[in-house]
Amino acid sequence: MSDVAIRVTDLKITYRTMKKQSFKDLFNRKNRREEIEALKGISFEINRGEIVGIIGKNGSGKSTLLRALAGIFTADSGTIETFDNTISLLAIGVGFNKELSGRENIVLSGLLLGFTEEEVKKKMPKIIKFSGLGKFIDMPVRTYSSGMFSKLSFSITAVLETDIMLVDEVLSVGDARFKRKSRRKMRQLIKDENRTVVIVSHSIETLRKLCQRMIWMNDGEIVMIGETNEVLDRYEAFMEEGESASEAEVAEEETAAEESAMQESESTGDSGE
Repeated sequence: MSDVAIRVTDLKITYRTMKKQSFKDLFNRKNRREEIEALKGISFEINRGEIVGIIGKNGSGKSTLLRALAGIFTADSGTIETFDNTISLLAIGVGFNKELSGRENIVLSGLLLGFTEEEVKKKMPKIIKFSGLGKFIDMPVRTYSSGMFSKLSFSITAVLETDIMLVDEVLSVGDARFKRKSRRKMRQLIKDENRTVVIVSHSIETLRKLCQRMIWMNDGEIVMIGETNEVLDRYEAFMEEGESASEAEVAEEETAAEESAMQESESTGDSGE
């Protein structure tokens, strides 16, 4: 059995979106679409049993990458190999039919993960108990709050236990009690040396506690891969520099605006004399 659980090679994904247009441009079809490179030819490997975090500012391609690993997004080019491992994606509302009840979505999600209906129904009581949804389990998922979505999503994967777990910010959603419970369960799950976990989060504290390695992404590219503390220290320094630069730009703009206003005021005063 290969020690590699996930291998990504030269992965590229491009979104095609509608541009903001003036009324005149609405009649020009050529200008309607805009291409955005979400992932720009990234490559990496994750070994079986590793807990790897992915960090980066908003729009870096983190969630796009997780959805590609889960098979939800298709690559424009490049390859993703998962070596026949079962994979689950923990992300709010992903994979749920909003018209079905929570109970029905448990069965649906289990089947999509490769489990039989009998296997899912056998573990149904544990999933419902862990979620803490009570009577809401038989209500349509469209009536759920984001916290309830996260509870159901996490509970399904936590109890069914796939080979590869992809976690997209779910650990940071929900009430304080559920956060503590989900973190405890996550620690239990990752003790299994054969289970591979990939976590996307903006919580530096969570990533430092759970992850062995980090992937730092920026604008669809990988900036750095390495030991958790080393990468996160570099990332925090980068973000602080960016904030300082932004603050300096704002200060310069405010100063320029004040000087312009003063000059205009002086000019008005001179003409009045």
